[in-house]
Amino acid sequence: MTGAALVDAIGGWVDQRIGGTALEDLPPIIGVSGAQGSGKSTLARDLAERFGAAVLSLDDVYLTRAERATMARQVHPLFVTRGPPGTHDLDLLHRVLDRLRMAGPGDTTPLPRFDKLADDRADVSTWPVIEGRPRAIVLEGWCLGAAPQTQAALTAPVNALERREDAQGVWRRAINAALAEDYVGVTRRLDALIFLQAPGFDVVLDWRGQQEAALTGVALSSERRDRLARFIQHYERLTRHMLAGGIAPDLTVDLDADRRIVAMRPGVETG
Repeated sequence: MTGAALVDAIGGWVDQRIGGTALEDLPPIIGVSGAQGSGKSTLARDLAERFGAAVLSLDDVYLTRAERATMARQVHPLFVTRGPPGTHDLDLLHRVLDRLRMAGPGDTTPLPRFDKLADDRADVSTWPVIEGRPRAIVLEGWCLGAAPQTQAALTAPVNALERREDAQGVWRRAINAALAEDYVGVTRRLDALIFLQAPGFDVVLDWRGQQEAALTGVALSSERRDRLARFIQHYERLTRHMLAGGIAPDLTVDLDADRRIVAMRPGVETG
């Protein structure tokens, strides 16, 4: 199956949900979730272009660098690194979603942007602006829709990062608490959730490396790949959990190691 066929399939749901609605009706929020490098941004952009949707990303509502530094001092040093639940400004996300859904024809809504090279939120003056009320909103993010783990599952570390830098489990328990307490509010706002299912966590380093090379325009050196391998360990526990069923999507899209679509499975997947 091609990406265009996937957009067609999702489009059936979108058209049924928003076709013929009046301006005063609230636009649906479509979630796109999946491991780093799985193609979430591409799918979100394709859906937006086809259906007149606004696109938001969890990657663009990270806490600022200063805010994460404060969290690292107060909670755990690993929170200085963006990515895991707890490092997003969910209040900002909810405000933007509310503003988009209630916008009138003459209203404008700035969409947050995060500068990954600077590791900080971009200046507000650079944020793109949406005019009026979109027909739909596409929200994409790697941990979107993830269910919290059981306390028993948090006991053993899953990689070297957790063994060396979170030996007492403070960081991973704080992430899990954020999922259970704060991120569930985002999940509940979704009218539909699409999950791009990687064949396993082992492909994530290659996928993320391809993203990095595209972002910087420079091929990855072995040193940079090693640093990236450490970076994705921050994502490993929750990614493996989601791949094993720790998410309940409305549509699961199975990918192979080359990100080709091999199957689509409607309905809820639970683990």
